[in-house]
Amino acid sequence: MTPEARAGGVRREVREQVLHLTLDRPETLNALAPADRDRLIAHLDDASADPDVRAVVLTGTGRGFCAGADLRAGTTGVERAGGERIPGDVARMLRLGAQRLIAAVLDCEKPVIAAVNGVAAGLGAHLALACDLALAAESARFVEVFARRGLVPDGGGAYLLPRLVGPRRAKELMFFADALSAADAERLGLVNRVVPDGELAATADAWVARLATGPTRALALTKQLVNASLDGDRATAFAAEAAAQEINMTTADAREGVAAFTERREPKFTGR
Repeated sequence: MTPEARAGGVRREVREQVLHLTLDRPETLNALAPADRDRLIAHLDDASADPDVRAVVLTGTGRGFCAGADLRAGTTGVERAGGERIPGDVARMLRLGAQRLIAAVLDCEKPVIAAVNGVAAGLGAHLALACDLALAAESARFVEVFARRGLVPDGGGAYLLPRLVGPRRAKELMFFADALSAADAERLGLVNRVVPDGELAATADAWVARLATGPTRALALTKQLVNASLDGDRATAFAAEAAAQEINMTTADAREGVAAFTERREPKFTGR
């Protein structure tokens, strides 16, 4: 176990090969300041390369999972002297900021579970959608808030949401920007399961414990295949599957899994 560390509004701790990342600015419903966004990206990137981390849990403190980008947290990266803004500034900010965060979740080589404890709005909603699995407390709410502010969705929302609920439902959620209850989010397929508020942490721990004792490289390759499956044709998907199988069969966990099957015992995976 590593001691819990807090930098800015992010707490980090590794317990039993699980990286726990907790957004900890409850006074802002855990709105993401640029520095905290960058910390999350760094932690997720580090997790991919760390053999002692085999799964990740992302959650928040207080009444919010994440209220989106903190627009009051100082510079957004597009202001110039005298308030001038030139073409390309906003696109660059998004590419290096919100989009980079969502990519870090999607590209993390370990399974990432969102434990949504409260409101998930804007970028915060997309952060939860990008995770591989999502649990939600009964009090959780999901809000595609952008239209309320006259904005276009960012943080990969127009990429993620249609893949989960279809384009027509995605447009409904984005056009009207109404809050979606946890129960409705489960019904639409945005979350895997809704649990009572007091059971969220324990349920997340139980799920992630199973992932942390699983065949880590096989899970990483499976994640890559599924994430890419909606973006290519069948031939591309089949070729990627064959390549993933070739790579995975070189791992110790694959050999252990086959041996355990033939020996009629439970496998003991090491993540290698």
